[in-house]
Order: sequence, then structure tokens, then C-alpha cells
Amino acid sequence: MTHAFATQAVHAGRADLAFLGIHAPPLDLSTTYPIPDQALGGQALAEFADGAATAASPVYSRLHNPTVARFEDALAQLEQCEAAVAFSSGMAAITAVFQAACMMTGKRHVVAVRPIYGGTDHLLASGLLGLEVTWAGQDEVAAAIRPDTGLVFIESPGNPTLTLTDIATVVIQAGQVPVAVDNTFATPVLQNPAQLGAAYVIHSGTKYLGGHGDVLAGVVACVEHRAAPLRQLRILTGAVLHPLSGYLLHRGLPTLALRVNAAQATAASLAVRLAVHSAVSKVHYPGLPGADARGLVGRQMRGPGAMIAFEVLGDPAVMVKALELITPAVSLGSVDSLIEHPAGLTHRLVDEAGKDTGGITPNLLRMSVGLEDVSDLWRDLDQALLASRVRESVVAV
Repeated sequence: MTHAFATQAVHAGRADLAFLGIHAPPLDLSTTYPIPDQALGGQALAEFADGAATAASPVYSRLHNPTVARFEDALAQLEQCEAAVAFSSGMAAITAVFQAACMMTGKRHVVAVRPIYGGTDHLLASGLLGLEVTWAGQDEVAAAIRPDTGLVFIESPGNPTLTLTDIATVVIQAGQVPVAVDNTFATPVLQNPAQLGAAYVIHSGTKYLGGHGDVLAGVVACVEHRAAPLRQLRILTGAVLHPLSGYLLHRGLPTLALRVNAAQATAASLAVRLAVHSAVSKVHYPGLPGADARGLVGRQMRGPGAMIAFEVLGDPAVMVKALELITPAVSLGSVDSLIEHPAGLTHRLVDEAGKDTGGITPNLLRMSVGLEDVSDLWRDLDQALLASRVRESVVAV
């Protein structure tokens, strides 16, 4: 029987609890496990080294942890994929995807569509992985594909301007080349890239999946034959997720839809108000009239999301400093609202050409809308925006 998302989110990853005779998922903090039969333990270790999801014994927590595995099973179900592999951070997950798709196959060329998260952009530009990158627009992917292209990488909505990329169209252009989609902003509540043909669906679990600003994690959902190399890389590099983080992530999933939908409703209201504010020059939000030229909201996404980006007429630093309720901080997806200056923080290390291509202007601010009352958030934004204009007027005089 197929259940609605909200029902799946509550019950996913809990199939073994009745057998264990418990109601709440347990937290297994073991670093090692007894192996009475050494031969059987050795066989299990070999199976994990080959990328297996399970074996006769966990052996060692770098190879397998039951708590983390429950979260992986749950996230795979919510993304409608065969498997999921969790990592110690979102960047660890992204790095593993590049390694699996490109370095392990010998195809070291990547096609990427901006804007993407600043850390991912910097990783590709740094040369650390020995990859060659071609930056392309979403309608230029086919022309950028080469015989040695190992991966096409996109993020939709894009960080930080919320630019929507047509995933299905990019997949068609990519042909036999796998497409990786960073789905952090949308979450599986609003978008399932695998159902549109994406080979890898990536999340910074630090954000909406955890949802409370107390977990650092990454996770990749995909088919099983792509998951196995990711597990091999996780074992080799040690980029494992701590069991406590896996426990907190799994605990956060039952409320994921409630949190995302509530924050999305508030974001939609704030975007409309910001769009007509005298201190704001431009608002980036897929739910605003004319913002979704390709009609992807409702077709690709089930809603415009809970992130807003906007450009201020005054000094963004002054505006942020004047805020009293909204927290000035990087990251996103928490129950409390956060705001940051991409050009100076999350995308500071992106080169100027990349900023221009991604629409990351000096006056752009990115806001992650939380669960506070919309009236309280608006009062805080309004007074801070007005303060920035007053400061600008004083300086001009």
C-alpha cells in the first residue's frame, strides 16, 4: 500500500522496531561489535568494503551503524529511491558524488549550472579533485557534454538566488551522463529529482532534514548500484555520519512536511510584502508573479519553498545589524529564521565571474524563513530595512 508523504515520514525507517520490541528508534553508539566467529566477521568486512548495505555483523562503526542505516532507509523512501548513503557533512556527500561519478570512472569532466552553493562552487573551482569544469546555462548542457564528462551538477532552487532549473530538461540534454541534483532547498516535501531522471539526489542534512540547527550531515539518495561506490568511498575516507546525528535526523523526518509547509506559507507572505517595500530593489522568490517563467512550481516543485533572497537599496550590513529577532547567520532550514549576506559569506570564495553568472550582487541577502509568527518577522524586517535607508540618507548628506 502506498501512503501519503506525511505518513511515510512518520513510519519510514522503523520496520525493525516491532521485531526489537520497542517503539522509539534506539541510538547505537557502539564503535565496535563483538565478532565470535572471526571468519564470518572477515566476510562481513569484505562485503562492506565492496559497498554492501548490510552484512552478517556491523564489525566496526566506520563500516555500518544501525541508527544511521535507519535514517538512510527513511530518506531513500521519502526521495523514492532504492538507497541512501549518509555522510558527515553536506560537502562530504557532494565530494563523494564527484569522486564516484568522475574519479572512479576516469571521466574527469563536469558540467555545472550556476548558481550553486558557494562551497560546491569553490570545490569545483579549486582543482582539489583534479576535475575539469565547464559552467553552462541550463539550456547549454547538451553542447557542453564531452566524451569524458562524468557528471552534470545542478541545484534547484539554486543557492542563493532561488533560480529554478528544469531538471527533466537537463536530464534529457545530459543523455547517458548522470545528473546530480542538490535538493537541499526543496527537500523531498516539495521535489523528488529522481522521479525526473536524476541519478543522484543530494541533501545537506544540516538544513531542513535536521531542522533544528544542531546536526551536521549530508546524504545522497540514488539507485543501489550507485550507492555501493559511495559506501566504499565513505569507508575509505572515513566521512561517516555520527550515530547521534543519524538519530536526530531520523527524529526530524516526521515533522519535515509540517515544518516546510508552515515556513513556506510565511515565506510567501513575506516575499509579497518585500516586493513592494521602499527599501528593497528586487525579490527572488519562485512564488511571485512572473518569477517562474518555465512554470516549474506545480510541475517540478510542489511549492515555492521557504527561502527568500532580496536586494536592498541601503547597506546590507546595516540592515542585518539592525535586526532584533531574525538571526544573522549562515545555514538554513532551522525552526528559527536566519539571514546572511552571500557575497560576503556563503559565496565569498566564488570568483567574480561566478557571482555575476549566479546573480549574486553586493546588496543581495538570503533569508531562511523559520516558524516564527509572520507578523513578528515582518515587523523586524521592516524596521531593519527602514534603518538601512535612514543610515544611507544620513551618509549621503
